[in-house]
Amino acid sequence: MAEACAPDFITLDSGDGGTGAAPMSLLDNVGLPIKETLPLLVDKLIQYNLKERVKVITSGKLITPSEVTWALCAGADFITSARGFMFSIGCIQALKCNKNTCPTGITTHNKRLQKGLDPKNKAIKVANYVHNMNHAVEVIAHSCGVSEPRELNRNHVRIVQNNARSIPMSELYPSQHLGG
Repeated sequence: MAEACAPDFITLDSGDGGTGAAPMSLLDNVGLPIKETLPLLVDKLIQYNLKERVKVITSGKLITPSEVTWALCAGADFITSARGFMFSIGCIQALKCNKNTCPTGITTHNKRLQKGLDPKNKAIKVANYVHNMNHAVEVIAHSCGVSEPRELNRNHVRIVQNNARSIPMSELYPSQHLGG
């Protein structure tokens, strides 16, 4: 019954991110980190036998290959990265997104400032970001002994604890479905 009423996907963002337009009180103090919420969400879906039905899309400062690989290991089906794409087209984090004065032309309607945002040039930079991200995630997956990133699971990640020792993610967040 629950499966028939379930959504097709859930998009999970986190308190790790925010835009230059967000108030600092929200940017710095509201929301939970993705490294805590993603395993919890995936485990709840597994608990209610919904993980196969409901795809998990996640974001939240997942801009490097290691962070994307971590999210796949934690159970994400897809990873999005507004921040990564913003960086790939030249965002310098001037924190002026809401002021119409973005110096790189990304978040402004000011024609003079928009001149710095050449779509042909930026398209190449975005394509390079995607290509290099995919390649690096595949390299990490292969180094873990799997043939593709979707085969990664929680046994492939170790979490460093406060005492400088690491434990497998599967021990911290056990899950039958995800290699725990």
